[in-house]
Parts: sequence; C-alpha cells; structure tokens
Amino acid sequence: MCGIAGIWGSVEDGRLADMIGLQRHRGPDGRGTSLRPGHGGLGHARLAIMDPGGGQQPIHNEDRSATVVANGMIYNHPQLRRRLERAHDFGSDSDSETILHLFEEQGLATPRLLDGMFAFAVATDERLFLARDYIGIKPLYYAHPANSDWPLYFASELKALEPLGMAVHEFPPGTCYDSETGFHTYYEVPDRAPMDLPLAEHLRRVRDAVEAAVEKRLLSDVPLGAFLSGGLDSSIIAAIARQHMPELHTFSVGIEGSRDLEAARRVSRHIGSIHHEYVYTVHEVIESLPEIVYYLESFDRDLVRSAIPTWFCARLAAQEVKVILTGEGADELFAGYKYYKDIRDPQVLHTELRRSVTRLHNINLQRVDRMTMRHGIEARVPFLDRNVIELGPTVPTAWKLYDVRGVPVEKWILRKAFEDLLPSDIVWRDKEQFDEGSGMVDLLPQLIGEVTAGIDAPSYQARHAADRLRSAEECWYHQLLVDAFDDASPVLANVGRWSLD
Repeated sequence: MCGIAGIWGSVEDGRLADMIGLQRHRGPDGRGTSLRPGHGGLGHARLAIMDPGGGQQPIHNEDRSATVVANGMIYNHPQLRRRLERAHDFGSDSDSETILHLFEEQGLATPRLLDGMFAFAVATDERLFLARDYIGIKPLYYAHPANSDWPLYFASELKALEPLGMAVHEFPPGTCYDSETGFHTYYEVPDRAPMDLPLAEHLRRVRDAVEAAVEKRLLSDVPLGAFLSGGLDSSIIAAIARQHMPELHTFSVGIEGSRDLEAARRVSRHIGSIHHEYVYTVHEVIESLPEIVYYLESFDRDLVRSAIPTWFCARLAAQEVKVILTGEGADELFAGYKYYKDIRDPQVLHTELRRSVTRLHNINLQRVDRMTMRHGIEARVPFLDRNVIELGPTVPTAWKLYDVRGVPVEKWILRKAFEDLLPSDIVWRDKEQFDEGSGMVDLLPQLIGEVTAGIDAPSYQARHAADRLRSAEECWYHQLLVDAFDDASPVLANVGRWSLD
C-alpha cells in the first residue's frame, strides 16, 4: 500500500516531487522517483509491507529499460513469480516487481492475470502503461491540459493533482491505459444469473469462497490485524483469520456505551483475539473533522459519517499493525442494507445489488482507502475478492433476503453459512451501518447543533447548487472541503454519491 504519481510527455522533476510530497501519508517508509529524459517520470511513496528491507520503489528490470511503481497487493505473486523466475532475475521479494516482469511477458494482458488490489504504472523509454484493479479497491486519478492529451499526470489521490489547475478524472476500475493505444476495459462486474442449486450447495460455495478470500489476504511480512465492529461481516473475517494465526489483534471504536463496543468484546472473547478499543467524544469528532474531510476528499453526508469511526479505528490499529482486514462488500453482495428490503421484485433486487458493487470504488472503498492510508496502514477487503464477487450474483435473492415469519432477514445466506463460527446473538444481530453501531448517529444531533448553528443552509445550497447539498450538515462538510484546498473544484467534481434521495 503506497502512493504513486507520474508525469508522461514532460520531465518535471520538481512537480513530480511535489505530487509525491502531497501523498507522503500514504508512504511513510520512503520516497523515490525515476526520470526518463525526454519522456517523463514516475514517483512513489512507500508503505513497506512485502520485503520491507528490499522492496523500495521505483523498481527497475534487469537492464533498467522498464520501471514500475505500484500501490496495492498482489495475492498470487508467489505463483506468478515461480513462473517468471525462469526468464527473469528478481532483485527483491516485492510483489510489485512481479508486476513489472509480468508486464514484460504479457503486456496488455497483465491486469487480467493479477489477483489482488492495485494501481500501477510501468514506463519504458517509449511507452507508459497504467492499470487499476477490477473493482477499484485502490485509487487512481489522471489529468491533462484542456486542449491536449499531453503531458499526462496521474496520482493516487486528488490532492496531488489539484495544484495543476486542470480538470481531474477518476481512472475507471477494471481499466488499463497504454500510451500507444489508449484506454481498454479488461474487467466488468459480471451480470451472472442466479443458479438453481440446493441450499446446502449454496452454503458450501459461499463458505468456501469467503474462507479462501480471507486466507490469501493473510500474506504479509509485517503485523496484520482486523477491524472488529461486532457486526456480522467483520466478525466472520476476524474469526476465519484467527483460525490461521497464532494471535490476532482486533480493533473497535465507538462512543461510550455503543453497541459495537460490547458486541466486539463478545466476539473477541469467543475467538481469542488480542482486542483494542477506543472511545471517542463529540469534541474529538469536531476537532478531527477538518482533517477527516481533507483526507477523505468528499463532502458526501453518508460517507463522512462512516469515515469518522473509520478514522479513529485506523488510528488505533496503526499503533499495533500495518495491515488490516475489513468487511466492506458483504452488504452489497448479499443484500445487507435496509433499503434492499423494500425491493420486492427479485430481478430488480438482483440488478440493484450489481449496481451497488460497481459503485463502491468512489464511495465505501474510497473511505476505507483514505482513512487507513492517512494512518499508514493497508486495508484488505476479503469480501471483494474476485471469486466472491462472481459468486454473489449466482445466489438467488430469496436466500439473501430470506423471509422469517414475514420479516426479510438481510444477508441470511451469509449468516447461515457461518452460524457455527460465532455466537448466535452475533450471527443474528440486526444489521447496523458502521456509523450506527459505533454510536456516531447518536452523536449527530449534538454534533450538528454545535457546528451548523451559523450556517444559512438554504443560501449556501443555492450558491453551490451544482453539488446538490442535502442539509445543513452536508453544507458544513462541503465548506470544510472547500477550505482545505486552494482550488477545490477538481476534488468536488469527483465526489461520489450513493444516493441523493
């Protein structure tokens, strides 16, 4: 997990260094650049996860004719490396070097062969290649002058491109870019039909896929832990991880007396983890919000609310580990949100779940990435393993929202698949979003009352009509974001919205 940046079509060493400097929080373990005179340069801010002592980036191939900078983690790099070592001399044990040599062999096909989360750039003297992972777990943005495709600037975060004074675009998930041939889509979330299988077979398939996804994400050369809210998703992940680890650190936050804190303690005792928790106050939230909004790069009300507990949990986890497992994706795959219950047509629900998964890249995945990276830790999301994503649509919606005595139970198939692994009251606990279970929602009346008293919301909304602000609360977050940048327009133009209802 790192920050990357680059310029192609122009060599601007000072600007490249500035772009990396604005992302130094993503890479507290080192920074580096590589210039190709007459063509451009790549930059990197490193969070050392694999081969901490020898995996500094940029990484060059044997004759320095190709260079890579990468952000993310390639889970199948041991298998790929064994194949590539027949023709290449590796200078490190880094998974990023595997990307470089794979590109030398496979070119445009490289992203499809990678199992992981990533945004990377490979440069030769004549060619630039960029790619972002299939679902958009890792971020990437690009910009270029209004009347030209060159020079091309790219970076992991919007804040690194904001000083350019250019329009900034999100690099689409499942996409690669070749300076010779342009943009190519290499992956789309599949629209697979539900499979008519016995319930026992669906349960086995779900359990096997999730367990395999967690196990492969335990690959690390530094300490690894898990967020643990006490909800179903994080509890399943922590329980599986604990089975494969001699000790597991888990982390939970909330306001005093919040439901998440108590539920997380119960899960921790059950699985035998080393548990850490932090209780935050409304005053800490108010003090931290300018930073939270700046690093989040969003004013969306729902995203900011859920970013607040994520911020405190990431800060807590960073005291013990450098890699963290999180539960994002389960709600979208297995119908966890309350509004799904109002969708009675199975086909409509099936379509909405697919839409939900495709929208994660600039909403919940952005929140997790930015809040963890601000505190120098890498977040991994097992439920968004490609195999789990492709399995999800094959489960009939009737098993996702299963009717129990006239009440649809969300994520029923997931609960049933893992009901032997956790206490019954945790398995069948009502769904609560992170900002609800942590108590953040309970703080909102006091929080909003204290900070929005001076905001004339109707007037502010009218002045910023293009951003479709929904409330005085969202006006406040918007103002914090605008105040954080000299020119916030490139950031505002990229704010993802789940819903404006």
